[in-house]
Amino acid sequence: MFALVTGAAGFVGSHLCERLATDGHGVRAVDCLTPYYAEEQKRDNLDALRAFDGCEPLEADLRTADLAPMLDGVDVVFHQAGQPGVRASWAEGFELYVEHNILATQRLLEAARGTPLQRFVFASSSSVYGDALSYPTSEDDLPLPQSPYGVTKLAAEHLCGVYARQWGVPTISLRYFTVYGPRQRPDMAMHRLIEAGLAGDRFPLYGDGRQVRDFTFVDDVVRANQLAAEQDAPPGSVLNIAGGTQTTLAEVVEIVGELIGGSVLVDRRPPQPGDVARTGGSVESARGMLGWTPRVDLREGLTLQVEWHESRRVRAGSPAR
Repeated sequence: MFALVTGAAGFVGSHLCERLATDGHGVRAVDCLTPYYAEEQKRDNLDALRAFDGCEPLEADLRTADLAPMLDGVDVVFHQAGQPGVRASWAEGFELYVEHNILATQRLLEAARGTPLQRFVFASSSSVYGDALSYPTSEDDLPLPQSPYGVTKLAAEHLCGVYARQWGVPTISLRYFTVYGPRQRPDMAMHRLIEAGLAGDRFPLYGDGRQVRDFTFVDDVVRANQLAAEQDAPPGSVLNIAGGTQTTLAEVVEIVGELIGGSVLVDRRPPQPGDVARTGGSVESARGMLGWTPRVDLREGLTLQVEWHESRRVRAGSPAR
């Protein structure tokens, strides 16, 4: 298989590229290194991919690049690129979300139309559900996004469905539920929580800590992508990829404290617009269609992420704990 991975310098994308290359697949790893968070972390991820045989890192912007050469010889597209984050998607920030999450996706789908592509895997988000009416939430439940970010991910999903129905593009959309693990984006709660705990700083906790999240380890997400490319799922399918961990943020703070050998100081702040009270996804469809279920439990995954943070601190010359 020869794969195009967009967002290859990002959290999930870099892990996916490494796994594909390790398994002997050719990879064209594309990223435009947007400044949403420190370019250094993204560039480190992209540079690390150069060590893998058959992996071709490429800096390109899906909004403006000539996409036909990018798709030349590609069997599977893993479209991981996008503008992440709920809180920055309001007000004037929305324009970037439209460009990166909707327009870039449409350009890539249009370029894929008429090519002998075997699969187009789109990275969607549980944010499309908003505050769902039932839990665990199934793909048949009505999406009600609570943020502009969620709206753009849902719009991109619909584009995947349209191109599947009208042009036969073999799309499948995976709705990720709160992905965590080594190399997690620095704006994400788990990353900030662990860094605060290791540094002895206060962690800003928005809301009362009783918000429930379904945390999914990054290796499980990578495996879901691989199975989505391999299995014979109907074009236009949409699947939840969730970890099965119905855990409050307060409980996560306690677990991280145990793992780093001391409690984490908390700075309580008001809830933020767009944040939801609960997420939790049914994975029965993913089990039936892909043969996928999550394998890594929360404590095991957090242990691996804490170890990654500690190793970064050692390399930077800071004490691990």
